[in-house]
Amino acid sequence: MTTQENDAGAKLQRLNENLLRVEQLTQRLVAAMTQKKAHDKALDGPSNDVYVKAAAAYLAEMMQNPAKILEHQIGYWGKSLRHYVEAQQALASGELKAPEDNTPKDRRFANPLWETHPFFNYIKQQYLINAEAVSAAVGDLETLDEADRKRVEYFTKQIVDMFSPTNFLATNPDALEKAVATDGESLVKGLENLVHDIEANNGEVLVTLADKEAFHVGRNIATTPGSVVYRNRMFELIQYAPTTETVYQTPLLIFPPWINKFYIMDLKPANSLIKWIVDQGFTLFVVSWVNPDASYADVGMDDYIRDGFIQAMAEVRRITGEKQINAVGYCIAGTTLSLTLAHLQKAGDRSVKSATLFTTLTDFSDPGEVGVFLNDDFVDGIERQSKHDGILSRLFMSRTFSYLRSNDLIYQPAIKSYMLGEAPPAFDLLYWNGDGTNLPAKMAVEYLRGLCQRDEFATGGFTVFGKKVSLSDVTLPLCAIACETDHIAHWRGSFNGVKKMGSKDKTFILSESGHIAGIINPPSKGKYGHYTNDAPVAGEPEAWKAGARFHQGSWWPRWKDWLSERSGKQIKPRVPGDSGAEVLCPAPGTYVTAAPAA
Repeated sequence: MTTQENDAGAKLQRLNENLLRVEQLTQRLVAAMTQKKAHDKALDGPSNDVYVKAAAAYLAEMMQNPAKILEHQIGYWGKSLRHYVEAQQALASGELKAPEDNTPKDRRFANPLWETHPFFNYIKQQYLINAEAVSAAVGDLETLDEADRKRVEYFTKQIVDMFSPTNFLATNPDALEKAVATDGESLVKGLENLVHDIEANNGEVLVTLADKEAFHVGRNIATTPGSVVYRNRMFELIQYAPTTETVYQTPLLIFPPWINKFYIMDLKPANSLIKWIVDQGFTLFVVSWVNPDASYADVGMDDYIRDGFIQAMAEVRRITGEKQINAVGYCIAGTTLSLTLAHLQKAGDRSVKSATLFTTLTDFSDPGEVGVFLNDDFVDGIERQSKHDGILSRLFMSRTFSYLRSNDLIYQPAIKSYMLGEAPPAFDLLYWNGDGTNLPAKMAVEYLRGLCQRDEFATGGFTVFGKKVSLSDVTLPLCAIACETDHIAHWRGSFNGVKKMGSKDKTFILSESGHIAGIINPPSKGKYGHYTNDAPVAGEPEAWKAGARFHQGSWWPRWKDWLSERSGKQIKPRVPGDSGAEVLCPAPGTYVTAAPAA
C-alpha cells in the first residue's frame, strides 16, 4: 500500500471518528436545549405591530406612489440580472474566476475567496444587492412616524445582518476551508463550544466572548491596592491606597453602573482609570454594587438613592472627616446620581461639591438606538418576567445590548466559536462584558417606565422619596463626558440632559469612540481624541460640536485639571483604616466576585 493510500485511509478514519463525535454531541445538544427555562415571549423580539406597520406603510406607498415602488423593483431586478449576466460571462471565458466586483469593502467578507471564487463572489454580491434593496425600500417609506421608522429600520437591519452568507456553514469559505483542512475536527470543536454554551446558560444560546479561565478578579484584573471599608446589603465601599506624597483634600467617590461590575475601570494597570486617578493624588472611593437575587425584588430607585448613593456619600465624609466630596456617576449611576443631587439640592444639602457624569442620559426624549427596545411590547414583557423572577436577569440585558452591535458581539464570535471551532480569546474587556449582573424587579420597571418611557426627570418631575425632582434642580458644578459613537447613551441625548440642568458651571467633553472605549481611554495609549467648546452648553448638540475644538489624546488630563480646581489643598495621604474605620477585606471585595444568581 502506498504512502498516499495510507494518508487517505488515515484521513477517512479521522473523518469517521469526528462524525461519530458529532452524533454524540448532538445528543448532548438536544438534552441541553430541554433545560431552557420558559420566559415571556415578548423578550425575544418586537411585537407583530412593527411588521404590520411596515407592511401597511409599504402598501400605502404602492397605492399612493406606484412609480416609486416600480422604480425600486426595476432597479433591483436590473442589478440582479446584470450581476447574473456578468457572472455567466466570466465563466464562459473558460476560467474559474469572478466577474468585476465594485461592491464596498465589508470586513465580514475578508477571505480572498469572496473576491476570486465565482460561487462565493456571486453569493456575496447578490447578498449586498439584496441588502441595499431592502434598506432602500424601508428608508423610503413616507407614512411612518419617526419613532416607528427607527424601529422598522433597526429590526430590518437585524434581519438583513442575520442572513449574511457568512453566518451559514455552506456559504462561509473560512469555515469550509478549515473543516477540510482538519478533517472535520473544527466542526466537532465548534459543536462542543455550542453545547458548552447552551449547557452553561440553561438552554439559551449565548456565545462565550472570552476565555473565562484567563482572568481572575483580584489576581490579574481589578488589582489596584485598596480596602473595603464599609458594607451594607446594597454595596461595598472600596477606599484605594494612596501612591503620592500628598493628596487633594476633597475626596472623590465613583458610582459605577450596577448593570455591570465596577472593574471595567480597573482591568489592567496600563488602562486602569482607578489607578490613574489615585496616581494623580486623589483620595478615591469606589462603590461595588451587590449582584441582586430574587430577595431584592422590592428594591426600587429610592432604595438605591438612600441606601446606596446617600449612604456611600455619608461614609466617605465620615471616614475622611470632610464636609464635602466630589462625585462621579457612570451610565445609569450617572442618571441616579443626578436624581440624588436634585433631591439633595431641594433638601438644602451641600455635601457634594461637584459632579462628573460619564456617558449619562437624563433626558430620554430621544433615547437613541436603545430606544427601539423601550416600547411597551418589550417593557411589558420585562415587567411580567421580572415580576415572576424577582429580578431582570443579566441574560436578557446582555442579549439586548449585544444586539446593538450584533455583528461584533453575536455573529462574528459565533462564527469563530461554532463554525471555526476556535477557543474564546483571552480578552479582559470581553471577559468583563460577560460578567454581568441582575437588576431588582421594582427598580428595573421604575427606571424603564418613569425615566425611559415617560421621561419624567426632564419633563414633569421624577418622584424621589415622595417628592418630584427635575433636571433644573441639579445646580452644582458639572463635568459631563459623552462618547461620539456610543450605542447605549448617545452623546446628543447626554448633551440635551446637561443643558437642561440648573448648574451655572457646566463643562461638556465629547470623546471619540463608544460607551466603554471612549471612557477607558488612558493617555499613554494616545488612541482617541476629544472635543471641547468654551461656549455655553446650550442650543443644538450638532451646533456645539461644529464650534468645538478637537484635541488629540485622552480627555483624562483635562478632567484632572477641572477636578483639581474643585478638590481643595494638598494634605497628608489618607490610608484605609487610619481614620479608625474598620477594614473589612482587601479590594476588590466580596460582592464583585460573588456567584451571580440565576
